Amino acid sequence: MALLAALACSGKDDSPVPAAQATPVNSGGGADSSALRSGAGPGPGSAGAPAGAGGRVAPVITLAATDVATVRRASMEEGIAVTGDLRPIETVEVRARLEGDLVGVYVREGERVSEGQVLARFEASEQESARTSADADRVAAQSELATAQWNLEQSTELLKAGAISELDHKTAQQAVVASKARLAAAEARVRATSSTVSDTRVLAPTSGVIDRRLVENGMHLARGAPLFLLVRSNVLELAAAVPARQANSVRVGQTVHFTADARAFDGKVARVSPTIDPATRSVTVYVQIPNPNGALKGGSFASGRVVSRVVASTIVVPSSALHQSSDQPRPFVYRVAGKTIDVAMVTVGVVDERAGTAEILDGLSDGDRVVVGNVGVLGRGMQVIILGGEERGRAGSGSAAR
Repeated sequence: MALLAALACSGKDDSPVPAAQATPVNSGGGADSSALRSGAGPGPGSAGAPAGAGGRVAPVITLAATDVATVRRASMEEGIAVTGDLRPIETVEVRARLEGDLVGVYVREGERVSEGQVLARFEASEQESARTSADADRVAAQSELATAQWNLEQSTELLKAGAISELDHKTAQQAVVASKARLAAAEARVRATSSTVSDTRVLAPTSGVIDRRLVENGMHLARGAPLFLLVRSNVLELAAAVPARQANSVRVGQTVHFTADARAFDGKVARVSPTIDPATRSVTVYVQIPNPNGALKGGSFASGRVVSRVVASTIVVPSSALHQSSDQPRPFVYRVAGKTIDVAMVTVGVVDERAGTAEILDGLSDGDRVVVGNVGVLGRGMQVIILGGEERGRAGSGSAAR
């Protein structure tokens, strides 16, 4: 576990010090609130203290109420840490579909646009003329086809009456076929010119926000020139690298708790890469976060956790209460047993580094009190006074007694 590994590698020996060998130090509560005393005479909390080895009075330590936390039951989430930049779900570069002069640019950076909205307009007189000509050709082709079909009907009747030859009837049939072909070509030209006319109006391909405007009114542009950069940020996506050994715990649909811009957000695992990156030995996980009101900006850095498992109603202590010693196989905590310090070996389960809490599988019970943080040298049997009184020290409900 990351927490315990860090403790083990820090080089600090947190071995519990026997009460008789403890040396006076100041605790985290300050010089006045947590001075360690060895009974050289009457003082706060020293009266009635049991004698240590060799007739010495057991040391007394005074702690602030915030130095003691009450063990409680709570739910914990086991998760996999992910970090990265939040990117818009879609980024679209709008380009010119024809060559020409711009006669209107109607949007600027930061404006929200809807799908189909006109963003800019090209000068379209040439394209309009071409479409008018194509419309006229289509009308002429339709008229020519109608005439050819009438001639075919007449020639068919005359052929039955023996008034014309088979060759003349065949000629009338070919005229209808040719007229249909000319009409099809005219209609194709109408469609092409109509499309060109439509291309003179630059439309938003999707709803989103204009990120960049690259053109100005009156510019002459080539076909394919970039006009706008449009982003759809109603959903943001994060691509995070997860170590391959943890990737099997990640599933599509799992909840992800995020912190970005000093605010908390929830997302979902949308996709998981099917391959492992050979260079980093990691798997890319894609997480999507709904952003309907635009509260998050694209490019924001986010850190979070993929929730792989929820542990309900388990013993929880602050991570700062845990200690690790080089000569002890298990971590331990300093437990306040009545008015003395005891050392309790514990078995640690899930560690929530973000919340600063750890699950205790064995060694503590609900309602126990433990010392948190760095309050100086402690040892088993040391007398303890908690500023604020005994009852106040036991009233803590979470991370510290009140």
